[in-house]
Amino acid sequence: MTTWDPAPFRDQVQQVLDAFLDEREAELAPLGPDAGRLIAEARTSVRGGKRFRAAFCHWGHRAVRPEPADPTALARACASLEMLHASALVHDDFMDASDTRRGRPATHRAFDAEHRTAGWRGDPEQYGAAAAILLGDLLLGWAGDLLRHSGFGPDEVAPGLDLFERCRTEVIAGQFLDVSVQARGHADVDTAMTVLRYKSAKYSIERPLHVGAALAGADDDRIEQLSRFGLPLGEAFQLRDDLLGVFGDPAETGKPAGDDLVEGKRTVLVALALDAAPRAAAERLDGALGTPLSEADVDELRSIIDASGARAQVEEVIGSLADHAVSALDAADVDEHARVVLTELAAAATQRTV
Repeated sequence: MTTWDPAPFRDQVQQVLDAFLDEREAELAPLGPDAGRLIAEARTSVRGGKRFRAAFCHWGHRAVRPEPADPTALARACASLEMLHASALVHDDFMDASDTRRGRPATHRAFDAEHRTAGWRGDPEQYGAAAAILLGDLLLGWAGDLLRHSGFGPDEVAPGLDLFERCRTEVIAGQFLDVSVQARGHADVDTAMTVLRYKSAKYSIERPLHVGAALAGADDDRIEQLSRFGLPLGEAFQLRDDLLGVFGDPAETGKPAGDDLVEGKRTVLVALALDAAPRAAAERLDGALGTPLSEADVDELRSIIDASGARAQVEEVIGSLADHAVSALDAADVDEHARVVLTELAAAATQRTV
């Protein structure tokens, strides 16, 4: 039995995002129907998901200030992390040439399809790419706006904004490192871990915790204590994502089977498999990454990874990192109720199937 029901919280975050986009829609109305199409896709981009970033922001705040002074302002601040996440996903799907997101067309594919259906001039794919870049940029700017105007006073919001801006820089630089590693076609385990840390781990858990705590007035020592919990947990969270990207059930993940293999992701899982697999198997895996793969090809590559021991090794690392994170949380100076809920969130983030 959990001590916190996340469902009402997720609903509240969605309501904040919907209300924010209602305001933006009214502002952009003079631009005509095209602005309406942009807003419609923005609504799709921020809909659904597990809301882990918002939850860690919320409980990072309550770890320091158990009873928020302004729950509405805190909800808006938490929603800003989900807007940032939506921006990253729109750009990430385009960079990875992904067809789907959460079981529906990725943003660039949706705009591409609109162009084709309307029979417009020019290249539909280029149109879809341009639209996705612009929407991702817009969501990124709006995320900062939502935090800045969340309702916290200027002195209260400033430390949170500083950490939010650092998070934004890290995730963009991490994305560039990721695409560069894929372009080179090689990544050892250390490089793959660096990509994982900056592209996902820090912005998924550590920085949301920081933003929430900073809005509550946390000092540097309290921020550092939350890092000792949040960073290893974020790494475990992304390692779970890497496993799901290869072995996840498409019916649950909303992505095709073995999607990371088709996209050529040089993850820690893949790096470990390439190190441990027999030479012929490693060459088969390395050569197949980032190429069109049949269902039989995906099954074969999964078997290579499994037989190499990489899957079991990643599972072991996830468990070790999660244990380390929870031990750090046990030693941290945080509110007891927040400690319990953060421990539950740690389990949810690392033991999930989607």
